[in-house]
Amino acid sequence: MSEKISLIIPCKNEVESLGAVLNEVKDNKFIDEIIVVVDNEEDNSIPVIKKFNCKLIIQSKKGYGSAIVEGFSIAKNNFGCIFNADYSFDPKYFEDLIKLSKNNDFVFGSRYKGLGGSDDDDAITFIGNKIFTFITNCILRIKLSDILFTYVLCNVERFNSLNLKNNDFKLCIELPVKVKKNNFPYVDFEMFERKRYDGKKKVNVIKDGLLISYEIIKSFFYLYFK
Repeated sequence: MSEKISLIIPCKNEVESLGAVLNEVKDNKFIDEIIVVVDNEEDNSIPVIKKFNCKLIIQSKKGYGSAIVEGFSIAKNNFGCIFNADYSFDPKYFEDLIKLSKNNDFVFGSRYKGLGGSDDDDAITFIGNKIFTFITNCILRIKLSDILFTYVLCNVERFNSLNLKNNDFKLCIELPVKVKKNNFPYVDFEMFERKRYDGKKKVNVIKDGLLISYEIIKSFFYLYFK
């Protein structure tokens, strides 16, 4: 299979895990470009990044969403994959993602489809993810089984054409909403999420839950009244 993909890794002070992530993907036959996007020039991950053959980007705007958008803006391949720096994403799925990309511009990973699962979910995040996925299925008519999982393979040209605006985690809602709005073909694919390397989650359940709820409401008006 000749298709190669660009790996976009948003990273914020992931010195404990990033080395293991990059060591695992550095010789992967499906990857010929690794773009690591960091929050600022003082990020503790930078010395680790410089040990590997990666492209390093210092974000011009803060936030997880902005890191992804800025990474895709320089990706050289037809497809790019969002890949977290905390070791929870497994590279064994790259071949399957590429196969699915033959008929889909976007392939969304899912922990809740088929044999998918997670070693990183706790009861609160599991229930929250299920609720938000149910709401987006019913209200926004987005046919995904795991709306908050960001292991996604994207057609680079079409991703950049979406003009995504969210600089933070709300991008995980904005992305599939705009994919649906533009009628780009997409599919979800079962995956298993590993336990993150250092065991520390950067999720604020209440704050992030409110932000996601706001984004869903905004997306409803965007899809059906704009």
